[in-house]
Amino acid sequence: MNRLKHGWNAFMNKDPTAYQNGTGLGAVSYDNPSRPRLTMGNERSIVTTIYNKISVDAAAIDVEHVMLDADKRFTDDVEDGLNYCLTMEANIDQTSRAFKQDIFLKLLDEGCVAIVPIDTTMDPVHGNVYDIQTMRTAKIINWYPRHVRVRIYNDHTGEFEEMDLPKKMVAIVENPFYAIMNAQNSTAHRLKRKLAILDFIDDRSGSDKLDLIIQLPYTIKSEAKRAQAKERRKELTEQLASSEYGIAYIDSTEHVTQLNRSIENNLLKQVEYFTNLLFSQLGMTVEILNGTADENTMNNYYNSIVEPILAAVVDEMNRKFLTKTARTKGHAIKYFRDPFKLVSTTNLAELADKFTRNCIMTSNEFRQVIGLRPVDDPKADTLTNNNISASNTELDQMYNTNSADEETEEQ
Repeated sequence: MNRLKHGWNAFMNKDPTAYQNGTGLGAVSYDNPSRPRLTMGNERSIVTTIYNKISVDAAAIDVEHVMLDADKRFTDDVEDGLNYCLTMEANIDQTSRAFKQDIFLKLLDEGCVAIVPIDTTMDPVHGNVYDIQTMRTAKIINWYPRHVRVRIYNDHTGEFEEMDLPKKMVAIVENPFYAIMNAQNSTAHRLKRKLAILDFIDDRSGSDKLDLIIQLPYTIKSEAKRAQAKERRKELTEQLASSEYGIAYIDSTEHVTQLNRSIENNLLKQVEYFTNLLFSQLGMTVEILNGTADENTMNNYYNSIVEPILAAVVDEMNRKFLTKTARTKGHAIKYFRDPFKLVSTTNLAELADKFTRNCIMTSNEFRQVIGLRPVDDPKADTLTNNNISASNTELDQMYNTNSADEETEEQ
């Protein structure tokens, strides 16, 4: 009853009437309209590969709404609508991982992205205390002193709509690499312009033009001779166009010179130069894209590229989606990267011994890392050094404690 009374929707604005067309299902589309699409020529260059790689890797990192203790240490998850959007489902069209990839891809492509709460338990326009139920990304069209006009997908009508929203309820994230990726004369834009020129030259060389020069057996200096040459060119064009196999004939005194050969220029070298320059400015290598990079290279890539982008999104969510009172009480949005994802199987066994021997992780916790189910042995859930034999007194005390806990749970 409380949600029905105070619930808020960005599109309906407390109006329960559904948007429907003649079929009663909404607007029809043969492609997913909520799928992120690159703009400004990014979809036709190597920049697409770079942006997609970064967004996929950043979306693979877990982002959660958690509780912190007095020392700012993680203690537990917060089971609310915001955490459900970040870990399970952001809206009817996107899972949490697809939603995060949508955020990062639009952030890299456009330089700025807006994260808009769609369904909330209270009105976020006139209040600060509310729980987010669904979220979507939006493109910022106009900027105002305290508002922004965004273009966002409406899952009730199936169409994109524009609306003005206050900045205090919209998470506005800017690309930390804006000067390299999105500025007007940035390295990425210069690379895209060079690739556009190269594509234009390639299209012309692959066209159906013959690029021929016909040497006639007379000089063309008078108007009459030039008119005769034009007539001869027109006649030869008609012969080639009307022939089924493109065959024409010329006089024995005429000569033909073909020009559709490759033109030597330094455009390809410039493209390679700007590609390497973009890689060096971002801290990426070709090995990262083709999956052959070693552990140190990948760690440098995560620390220099993925982490700044992820931190920009998480910091803005903390600022806009959590009130000052909630942050004071220990609420926070944090990201957690799996430190064992890049470790080889050989090194993983050595790490398992070091982590369990030094009482950093229990055996069951490390079994979760490698995808194994926990065991029922009580020792597997305790921080003990398995290489040191425990005394009989310690073992009896441990088993008695577990037995007492089980009896208490049964009672």
